Amino acid sequence: MSQSAIIYDCEFATAPGAPQRFWCGPLDPDPIVFQIGAVRLSLKAPFDSLERFEVLIRPRDRDGDLIDLDPFNAQLTGVSAARLAEEGVDLAEALHRLETFAASDPMWAWGKDEFNMVAISCYIAGIAPPIPASRFGNAPVLLLEAGEPLDVIHNLRSNTMLEHFGLTLEDARGHDALGDARMVAEVLRHLMETGRLDPDRLSNPLRDTCL
Repeated sequence: MSQSAIIYDCEFATAPGAPQRFWCGPLDPDPIVFQIGAVRLSLKAPFDSLERFEVLIRPRDRDGDLIDLDPFNAQLTGVSAARLAEEGVDLAEALHRLETFAASDPMWAWGKDEFNMVAISCYIAGIAPPIPASRFGNAPVLLLEAGEPLDVIHNLRSNTMLEHFGLTLEDARGHDALGDARMVAEVLRHLMETGRLDPDRLSNPLRDTCL
């Protein structure tokens, strides 16, 4: 069994109203990833978050040209265009860094971010996904197994989970990839600490990846 698991999140290009239009509006961007955040969560008591990871990605269109994100993205995530230009790397490099950070640990997100982080973005970039789909798990499944009602889970978001469980986390911003990853990790830590979630379950994302 794994000694730790990676809890990750990603932020991808959007515009006001794009989620309601399923990114299909005539001016909506392709939902390509521009920020990945992750923490390594120990699966041994006291289930601490051991390390943090963050990388920014320079967004490119289908022709490979750099694009300017809608200002709404900076308002939502706190990632400014200036910071993206200064710190951003290409997608292949970002995923290589994530793969190196994750090592052999299983990877969990609140939702199926691998479809946006890997599948869509790699397709647009014309590169092969470096991390296989079998490495990824959908964290809502873990809450279901921990006894949370399905209707409650369907209404939770990574940035609202802490309040639901009566938890707090200093300096964790919602809609920031690292902040959201930290919030999900804190909830999973709480569930393991209170005996509601078997730590070994996080070692096996393939046991069940959908609700």
